[in-house]
Amino acid sequence: MEYEYLLRIVLAGVCGIVIGYERKSRMKEAGIRTHFVVAIGAALMMVVSKYGFGDMTGSASVALDPSRVAAQVVSGIGFLGAGMIFMQRQTVKGLTTAAGLWATAGIGMAIGSGLFVIGIGVTVLIVAAQLLLHSHFSWLATPKTDQLAIRLANEPGAVGRIEQLLRGKDVAILTFHAEKGVSDIQLDITVRMPAGMEAEQLLPLIQDAAFVHTVEVH
Repeated sequence: MEYEYLLRIVLAGVCGIVIGYERKSRMKEAGIRTHFVVAIGAALMMVVSKYGFGDMTGSASVALDPSRVAAQVVSGIGFLGAGMIFMQRQTVKGLTTAAGLWATAGIGMAIGSGLFVIGIGVTVLIVAAQLLLHSHFSWLATPKTDQLAIRLANEPGAVGRIEQLLRGKDVAILTFHAEKGVSDIQLDITVRMPAGMEAEQLLPLIQDAAFVHTVEVH
């Protein structure tokens, strides 16, 4: 019987690998190994919760609740997910990855408890949703925020010309920080791009300005 339980754990790990591969392909913080370990760990805890106390069921003085370990997995995985969330230049990153880890733990628990169709079905659903929402279909396009780091010559009106260039492309400036050096100015700008437009499309336009030294997208 334990071989069947081990097979459940292996199957949960495969589902974790599938989700982790999609995340890794987009260079996210948690990739294949993290999702794999979360999935098999959750499946292991679920199997232990359901079947690990069979030798105690005959005791009249012992009351067992098979859901207690599962409940601790649900709350405990939140600490791991919180480690994936961080701030980068006034923008929150890692929310989707953290939510994916939480869902991967649920998949592991489902397969560990014998709900194979549900576990595999949710894996397919998550991967399909990620692929669809990262596609470039125009009807799915929504405004997105990006951070631009621009170093330009310390010339009169240089900052104003960068602002005009961005607004001319319907790019909204959300935050603006400038540090003036001896010979140059460092700009850190958070912008909201129009639907369907990527920040990389701005790079050639900004770099063509003679007073711009470097420009990076974060």
